[in-house]
Amino acid sequence: MLQEFLLKKGYTKIKLHLTKTNHFEIKATINGKKGLFILDTGASSSCVGFEAIERFELNAEDSKIKAAGAGAIDMDTKTSKENKIKIGKWSHNKAILVLFNLTHVNTALVNHNSKPVDGIIGADILKKGKAIIDYEKKYLYLKL
Repeated sequence: MLQEFLLKKGYTKIKLHLTKTNHFEIKATINGKKGLFILDTGASSSCVGFEAIERFELNAEDSKIKAAGAGAIDMDTKTSKENKIKIGKWSHNKAILVLFNLTHVNTALVNHNSKPVDGIIGADILKKGKAIIDYEKKYLYLKL
């Protein structure tokens, strides 16, 4: 069984919640503050909305990078370095987060009877955690 194999190999499992929009939601902690995130394997960087900068105690720095996704392009961004991110028992102490306006994402979620999110967990974090997603059982596995 996949779960037994991965747990023996030093992975931890995190429950995923499938939303009405067919996205996986995941709970994570940034700098000790809990939040709700979309798991997005197609997002190159993990992101947090501008409105959550204070709550997650992020040090926002201006960035020349423009964000694009979910139908929006050329969005101004900021970056935040040296963040502690915790997902289940897995943690990373030097996460770099891209900060941008998530209003368009949350408007789409709310319009489809889903909860707004604080951000997106992207491929950068998933690669760092050697992530394995069990789509059938709705679990994310990250290597401790």
